[in-house]
Amino acid sequence: MSDPRPLKIDRIHHVAYRCKDAKQTVEWYGRMLKMDFMLAIAEDRVPSTKAPDPYMHIFLDAGGGNVLAFFELPTQPEMGRDPNTPAWVQHIAFRVADRETLLAYKAHLEAEGVEVLGVTDHGAFHSIYVFDPNGHRVELACPDPDEADMLRRMDEVKWKMLEDWSLTKRAPKHAAFFHEREFTPAAEATR
Repeated sequence: MSDPRPLKIDRIHHVAYRCKDAKQTVEWYGRMLKMDFMLAIAEDRVPSTKAPDPYMHIFLDAGGGNVLAFFELPTQPEMGRDPNTPAWVQHIAFRVADRETLLAYKAHLEAEGVEVLGVTDHGAFHSIYVFDPNGHRVELACPDPDEADMLRRMDEVKWKMLEDWSLTKRAPKHAAFFHEREFTPAAEATR
């Protein structure tokens, strides 16, 4: 007997990371990224596993129904990162309305003493990058005026790119246009 309702994810409920200090994390995201503190949950046992492991679980409003959450785990060894994965790989990216907003965030963060990398031109969008006080990389991205066309072009080559990558483990050039502006000598000279 088959279910007439197709399986489909509605949206992400929340994304959770570990933090060093819950209060510091709430304050940093509130001050730096203007996220509202939504909820705190604390227990001495983990509800899913019943393991004795006290924690503070905090939830932040990341806009548009998106929730960013953190766990502070005071009895666990200090958090670290995978030493085999470059720091730029694992990150959370938030969309902002436009380039004006992106540049306003860049100015705000720099005025607060946060080191900002970028603006980086990713073709369909432009990004800046920072690290939060826990060492998590955070990206803010705004759409490029040609976003729709760029994404359409990327959609046309995605399966061919994936297949070529799976066979060679080398970057296929089907979408070299995507970062073309970022990698031109003129763009690299302005850094």
